[in-house]
Amino acid sequence: MTDPLRTDPPAALGRAHARRLREIYRSAGWPCQDVLEIELLASGMVQRVAGPLGHETLRVTDAGVSYLAATLVRNRAVLSDHETLVERVAGEMVRAGRITWRGLGLRAQLPPLEEGGKLRWCIAKPDVFSIRNTSVADYVDPVVHEIKVRRSDLLGDLRRPDKRAAYLDLGGECWYVLGCDARGQCIAEPGEVPMECGVMVVENNRLVLARAAPRRARQTLPFSVWLALAKATPVAGLHEDEQGMLGPVAEP
Repeated sequence: MTDPLRTDPPAALGRAHARRLREIYRSAGWPCQDVLEIELLASGMVQRVAGPLGHETLRVTDAGVSYLAATLVRNRAVLSDHETLVERVAGEMVRAGRITWRGLGLRAQLPPLEEGGKLRWCIAKPDVFSIRNTSVADYVDPVVHEIKVRRSDLLGDLRRPDKRAAYLDLGGECWYVLGCDARGQCIAEPGEVPMECGVMVVENNRLVLARAAPRRARQTLPFSVWLALAKATPVAGLHEDEQGMLGPVAEP
């Protein structure tokens, strides 16, 4: 007999199911009557509840709540790994003397879908964006770093050429930084990343250059990007308190 409180759902359940479970949990539970709902009902994650007027709603079962809790734990662990590596790359850029931002939303230009067509625009959100600390606009040398700690996320990115094109439009260089899996192995081979992007990997807790990024000709930034940078707060220097450790500055 099936235990209604089981916490080991079928392997077929994935991100879309977890997302739907959260939607049902936060809402009145009106049914969609689609494939996701059928699979959630069959797995015992939700159940149908008859209303007083004969209509049905959905309720997340105890098993569904347990599944959501386990999903949150996994997602937080992955997010923590990702944010840790983002922080590390941003710190390396700051130490290199660059002005660095994390999580910016920048307007980027995409090529037309067909020859002679209109240029397209999108909002790109690179994990790390940096420019040289210079007062000469032509020398800013914009660089994009995209951080990946899960192979599935990397492969999903590589199937989206428009996202990569947006990064290339923003940066003179575009890099993929690849983390390690649970066994300590790199999530991908450098050759799996398209040649127009550079690759860095984590080896023995160190960032290692696997393939240099080709330098693109355009170095200047459009006004919309400058405006976004002006509104955002760059990453603070990682050692700004070191002067304080030396004691107060003597008065002249």
